[in-house]
Amino acid sequence: MRTLKITVAYDGAGFSGWQIQPGRKTVQGTIEDALTAIEGRRVAVAGSGRTDAGVHALGQTASFTLTNPLPAANLKKALNRILPAAVRIYDVAEMPAGFHARRAAVAKTYEYRIHREETCPPFVYPFAYWYPFALDEEAMIAAAPLFAGTRDFRSLAANARGPRQERAEKSTVRTIFSSQLTRRPDRLVYRVRGSGFLYRMVRNIVGALLEVGRGKLKPSGIPALLAARNRGLAGITAPARGLFLVAVEYDNE
Repeated sequence: MRTLKITVAYDGAGFSGWQIQPGRKTVQGTIEDALTAIEGRRVAVAGSGRTDAGVHALGQTASFTLTNPLPAANLKKALNRILPAAVRIYDVAEMPAGFHARRAAVAKTYEYRIHREETCPPFVYPFAYWYPFALDEEAMIAAAPLFAGTRDFRSLAANARGPRQERAEKSTVRTIFSSQLTRRPDRLVYRVRGSGFLYRMVRNIVGALLEVGRGKLKPSGIPALLAARNRGLAGITAPARGLFLVAVEYDNE
């Protein structure tokens, strides 16, 4: 039995998120169907984490076991022939027995894109939050690093998705290694790297940054917002389409 890790990119617009759900099209289910066709038996795929409906990935990772001896390079080609164009496998790697894409991950990087021009091109709209209205961008840029560190992010955690998820996220303390907002010619790009993230936490951080930009929250108020541990005090949850899972890191890489 072989243990393998794949690195996958996908356009999340046509999927009900990563995780398998009865009667819904998901990225995990789509990949499992492709592997099952190759293996001749049902193959379970473990992702490095879940992404919500509409969220995209540039470097999601997942692991699974196969008996099929097809070399990794050929397996990558076979999967990309079977999978829809919205899902692409960029790498297939042999891993030690027992490797698990989620449990072994040591860091993840997410990126959120806010398109700032008056007109949003149709080929940009599905992959960014179009916000052409006035924002104090300098204040937002100053506020972004204040989310870095080991902190309790309960104020920026959405309600749990069910009893199992609630148990898994009983602790709302997470470590953020870096948090930065930068201005590009046509957009704001928020990039955050951390050991792990709560449900919708990145989108809620972006919502808080937008509150700063609108003048409803000062950068100096970020520590108090986090200390309150009250989701009701934070801003909106930014739309899913602007969020990308950029990379997942492991100790051996």
